[in-house]
Parts: sequence; C-alpha cells; structure tokens
Amino acid sequence: MRIDDILKRKRTLSFEVFPPKKENCAEEDKLFRTIDGLKALNPDFISVTYGASGTNARSAAEIAGYVKSTGAEPLAHVTGGPSAPSDIDGLATKLKSFNVDNVLALRGDKPVEYDSEYCKYFKHASDLESYLSKYGFCMGAACYPEGHAESRTLYDDLENLKKKVECGASFFITQMFFDNAYYYRLVNEAKRSGINIPIIPGIMPLTAVKNIERVKSMCGSTIPIEFRNMIEVYSASPAAMREAGLNYAVYQICDLIAKGAPGIHVYTMNRADTAAEITARLKNIINEYFKAD
Repeated sequence: MRIDDILKRKRTLSFEVFPPKKENCAEEDKLFRTIDGLKALNPDFISVTYGASGTNARSAAEIAGYVKSTGAEPLAHVTGGPSAPSDIDGLATKLKSFNVDNVLALRGDKPVEYDSEYCKYFKHASDLESYLSKYGFCMGAACYPEGHAESRTLYDDLENLKKKVECGASFFITQMFFDNAYYYRLVNEAKRSGINIPIIPGIMPLTAVKNIERVKSMCGSTIPIEFRNMIEVYSASPAAMREAGLNYAVYQICDLIAKGAPGIHVYTMNRADTAAEITARLKNIINEYFKAD
C-alpha cells in the first residue's frame, strides 16, 4: 500500500531499522527478530535504511522484502550520492520484485572514509527523485527541522524542499530533533512557502549517554536545556537515563500529536523493546488519535 494513500485517511505510526554493516547471518537473524517485534506493534510502515557509502544497499532491499513478507509495509531508502544510474536501476528492480511500493529518496552525506567522487550522478535528492519516477514508486523525502547543514538559512532549505515536491515527493520525514519548536517552525514556514504535503516528525529516544555525541555529529540537533539537565543528573545510572530518555520521547510525541502532526516516525536503533515501551506508554493516545477516518 502506498504511504501517501495511508496518510490521506489516518495518522501514521512508523519505525526505522538498518541492516548490519557487514553480511553476517547471526546479525541478520537478529534484525529479522527485531522486525517481527516491530510488526507486532501494528505500525503503518517500517523504513529500512542503509549506509551512505551504498555498500549494503542490496542487503537493505532484501530486508525490505522481509518486512513486506511479514505483512508490514516497507519504506526502502534509496541513496543517490554513491550510486550510478545502473545501481539505482538494479536496486529499484530488486525492490519491485519484492512488491515494495514506497521509497525514501535521499542524496546522502559523504562518509569520512569514502575515497571516491560522491554525488557524481545525483547531486541532489530531487535529481534522484526525477530518475526514480519511471518506476512508479510512492516517494518520500527527508527534511531538517533546524535546516540542512549545507543551507545558509532555513529559507534556502525550503527552496530545496519545494524542488523535492516538484520532482515527486508526496511526504516528508524529518531528521531527528529534540526541541519540538523547530518542527513547528518548519511546518509553518513550509506552508507559507506553498509546501502542502505531510511532514512526519522523526523522534529518536535518547536512552544512553554514549549516543549523544553520535547524534549531534549525525544531524547537529539541538538538545534543549531541560533535557540536558536530565542527562547531567541521570547519566551515572544507565537504568535511570534510559527511563528519562523514554519519557522525554513520549513527551515529545504527546505534544506533537496534540498540535496536529500527521504521524510519528521512531528511530528505533534496531531496538524493538524500545519501540514497545514507547507504544505501551502511548497506548490510549495511539488507540484514539491514530485511527482511520
């Protein structure tokens, strides 16, 4: 089922997983068990990402196929940066063979260890969208509540988002953020710019101190002072830090739904138990506010 059709009738609840960095049967089996656990939570879709170097793209396609086989709807990431047109054709054909209807078209950011020319063929996500249009996928795209690092201002970034819509994007999923005010600003300014497709907020439960620097290096997200205070107090206790991180993510989601977000996308870090704890705490909100119209 196409995600744009789902969004026309209900809020979406979705999760994200990523394949093992290296081919490893034990790790893949572990991921399949994670997907089974996520499927039990009745998400509207499960997205499958892969590394920005493109090395495990085929593995990710097979994992998207596994998601489809469970009865869940996959959203397969397709990254243009490291890819030639022949790579995209091969990946798209493979996804079609698994009956995958939805893709998230990304440019990708050049990894530090990548030693070849990046973005040789697809310099922007919109270029990739234009190329993928011949395959008939429902296409989503990424956006950044605090603005893309390469954009001088949020308004420059909004011009890029408009190009993504013109080239076929029918919904956006945001990069993770921890201050909802940035999401509301993005939504308001996008509407003022004539962008009217759904913008799904992406939430990462920050449950371990070791992930903080990694998150900041990945997306530069601002961590609000009230959450930083919690981190300082609870960081010495992993159990307390996990609980505080889960509660903060739940707070973000409650606030986002109350203010009209079209769905919630949870970056699970391949932890089905984390997703289960969040959905358990949100059981009544999910039952009431994620129903089909």
